Amino acid sequence: MTSFLRRSRASLLLVGAASAVLALSSCAADSVQSGTAASSEATSSGGSGETVVVGGPNFTEAAVMEAMYSLLLQDAGFTTEIKAVDNREVYFGELASGSIDVVPEYAATLAEYLNQQKNGAGAAPIATNDVTTTVEAAKPLAEEQGVTLLDPAQAASQNAFAVTQEYATDNNLKTLSDLGALGQPVVLAATEECPQRPFCQPGLESTYGLQISSLLPLGYGSPATKQAVQNGEAQLGLVGSTDGTLSQFGLVVLQDDKKLQLADNLVPAVNTASASDPKIAEALNKLAPVLTTADLTALNGQVDGERLLPEDVAKAYLQDKGLIKG
Repeated sequence: MTSFLRRSRASLLLVGAASAVLALSSCAADSVQSGTAASSEATSSGGSGETVVVGGPNFTEAAVMEAMYSLLLQDAGFTTEIKAVDNREVYFGELASGSIDVVPEYAATLAEYLNQQKNGAGAAPIATNDVTTTVEAAKPLAEEQGVTLLDPAQAASQNAFAVTQEYATDNNLKTLSDLGALGQPVVLAATEECPQRPFCQPGLESTYGLQISSLLPLGYGSPATKQAVQNGEAQLGLVGSTDGTLSQFGLVVLQDDKKLQLADNLVPAVNTASASDPKIAEALNKLAPVLTTADLTALNGQVDGERLLPEDVAKAYLQDKGLIKG
């Protein structure tokens, strides 16, 4: 199932300064419901006793991130409340106004959203494939709206391109450069717009020298796209870098070794007034050097593939990493 939010995110970045959308799961609704709030008491004594509202969109990965932010804040002594909202236009406005205190955001996507808000749809992109540069470019635009960006995580949710494990093994493929070096025609399963998007077919051809012989317009990370690669109709499929279901199709992602994709790392966006409490930034920034793309992929897979609750997988992960008390 694909939501309006994720379609909007893909459209924004693939046109102006592209990045990825994820395949969505209704599992997220098990833990957070759009337009509602679920509160949880702080588990640590000695906190401020203030309630921090964690908000954002309603899909698997967002639900996992919202649960992690909530648990980190609870461990710091805050009472938390989770509020899921359908699209960025709504939740970012609530973040700016202070109705929501913190949202898990995507660096490049947010940078271009703010850039186009201020400078128009035709504005020159400010997002790059370097996360530090991208976040620094976004910060002043966010501050103008009363939002502070904290430390970005290592984890990034971007366009990715997958092949079967068998195909990768037979051809000794680990990177997209390896695939380009084969010099063989490639059938690509992707979105209908991929041939016009700079970070899709044109980027694969110009950056990696891939010879795309034909395109199967089967969607972004859709079951049809993954099945086409699995059964050999296509050699390469457009998926999300944190898609937790790829192994179920026998697929593996080829590394974007020349950094074609933009830096859509997860980053906490905090209402500036709330960010004045140093305990909030201290709690959330603990995640930045720990959470990797592989970690987030595994967490998504536990929710989408194993049908576990986002808050349960988030809690187990944070405890395992020593970021919250057991």
